[in-house]
Amino acid sequence: MVGFTGSARHPKALAVRLPDGRGALSQRLTTPLSSIVAPRLVPQAGRAFTKDGDSYTPAVGDVVVEVVAGTTRHAVVTVVRLR
Repeated sequence: MVGFTGSARHPKALAVRLPDGRGALSQRLTTPLSSIVAPRLVPQAGRAFTKDGDSYTPAVGDVVVEVVAGTTRHAVVTVVRLR
């Protein structure tokens, strides 16, 4: 996880770095996942952007998430659980 959208207290989606090096925004987080991830987020100043131009707040911390990523050009990334 490299960032998030929404607020640090209530993240809506996560910016993730996939194993192949691509960065992507996930689908909207479920309420349970959002509440588990939020306490671990350490927001950084400024904004960052995915290759597609989507903006997010960069973050650091010990958040590693498991995702399911589609393989098409506009692959959908869904956060499954916190690792």
